Amino acid sequence: MIMSKIDEQLFSAHEHALEKEYERCPECGSELSVKHSKHGGFLGCNNYPSCNYVRPLVQHESIETQVIEGSVCPACGHELAVKSGRFGIFIGCTQYPSCTHIEKQDQARDQPDISCPECKLGKLEHRTSRFGKSFYACSAYPKCKFIVNYPPVAENCPSCGFGILVERKGAAGMRVECPQKSCKYKRPL
Repeated sequence: MIMSKIDEQLFSAHEHALEKEYERCPECGSELSVKHSKHGGFLGCNNYPSCNYVRPLVQHESIETQVIEGSVCPACGHELAVKSGRFGIFIGCTQYPSCTHIEKQDQARDQPDISCPECKLGKLEHRTSRFGKSFYACSAYPKCKFIVNYPPVAENCPSCGFGILVERKGAAGMRVECPQKSCKYKRPL
């Protein structure tokens, strides 16, 4: 009974194929189609390799560089500006590429100095991956490759004695737990 209510013309592919209009390549006039690479989808010319036109599927909004009046770069003395990069918006020197100064995020200043529990030489620093995920890694990288995905707490684990605990959000709320997989220590925050 339910099947009789389905409109059959929704499934007729030949009618919809005639209605579809293809976007044309601005360089050679050939059709553009969606292509895939390890970095994601993009529009590419069907006349490849004789035409190399490509365009991202999604155009990201980028802000124009805005100079911050009265600011001074600590490296070269010129003004700083708000810029847009591949990891988002940041503050950098207006004299780039001759001066590569970038202002660090305020999150790093709020983070207490926590020694690396593995090498005991470096400090755990807040970092952001190229995909935008936050993590905490040892400042002695690449000699020490210690990393945790949650904010560290400068407290030894009472169960196994590991050098730090991490803050983590669970179903029952915030908790502190041991980052070692073999240790099951947890307590509410």
